[in-house]
Amino acid sequence: MAKQSKSDRRAVVDAIRKQQRGAERTRGYAIVGVCAFVALLIVGLAAYQPIKGWLDDRKFDSVALADVGKAPSVCQKPTTVKADGNQQHEPTGTQIDYPDSPPAFGPHWNEPGQAPVPIHQRFYTEDNRPELEELVHNLEHGFTILWYDDTAANNPSMLADVKSIAARLDDSDTNNRYSFKAVPWTKDDGDAFPSGKHIALTAWTVDSAGDQWGEWQYCSKPSGEAVQDFMAKFPYTNAPEPIGGYQPGA
Repeated sequence: MAKQSKSDRRAVVDAIRKQQRGAERTRGYAIVGVCAFVALLIVGLAAYQPIKGWLDDRKFDSVALADVGKAPSVCQKPTTVKADGNQQHEPTGTQIDYPDSPPAFGPHWNEPGQAPVPIHQRFYTEDNRPELEELVHNLEHGFTILWYDDTAANNPSMLADVKSIAARLDDSDTNNRYSFKAVPWTKDDGDAFPSGKHIALTAWTVDSAGDQWGEWQYCSKPSGEAVQDFMAKFPYTNAPEPIGGYQPGA
């Protein structure tokens, strides 16, 4: 009887241990499953924005410039200010304090292959944007620049429209009629745009009398039609030095 009782107790202990091992395996599988789910969720969230951005870009592949974004009514009328700074070259690296947000004219750097910035890239982010002093030289040579602020940069729909506008103007034709760049404007660059405005278009022009002007147009949202109209009103041929000083395909 003693041996039988001892054997029964051992059987009970073994059963309990087996049950515990099973429970531990179940908990282990559950932990692995939860970790895998969390890992997939993290990867999915990380991939979501790039994939969405790619899809947003693709949906505009066959859309005309004037059909991208909002109607031009989201923009104020262009404003004009007497300009200066033509051929006023400062040493590369010199920080220039531009009074306007964003600048449409002024002193600038002059560095072959750098300032003005080569034409081939149309869209920039905060991570790869050229310096203001480089971009102002592009304005002198007839570029239209679309500046987008942090609000637009952080809004997927608005940013997709900006990228699509840049893509519609991405042409390496030799006469540079599509001299255009879309670049971010950050709080480190200067004052914010007027209240409620998140997009600014700028150009540097010369009139028939030889007077130079800075041109601005502020918009609450991106408008491909407004960009098209702005570039038609202030074409690169009206710049202080149209097409000069850089290689179109560089």
